Amino acid sequence: MPRMLDVSDEVRSEIGDDEADRLLGGDRAPDSYECTSCRTPGDTHVEPTSTVLFVGEETAVLAFAHARCIPSQVVPVAEEQLVGAVRSISQAQAGAPAAHASPAIPAPAMPTPLAPAPATAPAAQPSPPGQAAILGITCGLVLHGRVGHASLVVEPTGPVGRPGSTSGEDEFLDLLQDAGFQRITDLDQTPDQLPGWSVLVAMGKLHAVLQPAASGGSTGWWQAHQPLQVTDAWRMAASQLSEVTMYAVPAGMVGRQPREDLLRQALERAVALGQVVAASLPLAGT
Repeated sequence: MPRMLDVSDEVRSEIGDDEADRLLGGDRAPDSYECTSCRTPGDTHVEPTSTVLFVGEETAVLAFAHARCIPSQVVPVAEEQLVGAVRSISQAQAGAPAAHASPAIPAPAMPTPLAPAPATAPAAQPSPPGQAAILGITCGLVLHGRVGHASLVVEPTGPVGRPGSTSGEDEFLDLLQDAGFQRITDLDQTPDQLPGWSVLVAMGKLHAVLQPAASGGSTGWWQAHQPLQVTDAWRMAASQLSEVTMYAVPAGMVGRQPREDLLRQALERAVALGQVVAASLPLAGT
């Protein structure tokens, strides 16, 4: 029986035509696998399956995912994470040789099952580029009416200026508006999707926020040093709607809120002050 497998041009260019053809022909593709995004079982014979290539400096790991969860793509990750992934795959296959194990790359644990997942990391600069900043990323569910939307709240640790600016003026929101984000006046309203931007969630963890590259395709706007663990509720909401709402606020506007109700209250205060821009970003787009 033929396998329902997708190998993107990006993955094909990395692994070569011969290997890609062997995968599509069934020589190298597993019958069953654990989805690298939602971590549930998959079957290449009965459901569309994506090939996902995780690439480090010297190591590459090919994994498989439900096509409904994540498209076939290449995901750059740190070399040490891939070394751990290869080790976990070997151990998993030793315990269950009939199943194909996807990479299990470690990530920070959530403080509590209901808490947002905070993290800070050096960020790629907004487009057009501004002054380098440290961006805080908080993951949480934000209600739009009665529907919970998987959301990211992005807040820099200090002012972000335009290139060459020495005034110290914070232009973070202006830079994002230049890129297509819109100021919002009602937290219950879902913002429009922003073409070319996307949120990469793989192996059940948050990897990056991607923006359009000048040469075509996508490039990292923000990328986690280590993939960030998200709650099952956040991941399920993102998967069901195939998008993530990204909110951005100036430094010191929202802060690190330990609960989602407090996060919403802080966002509502920022919206009332006109200090929030937002967009809906497709999930795992490239």
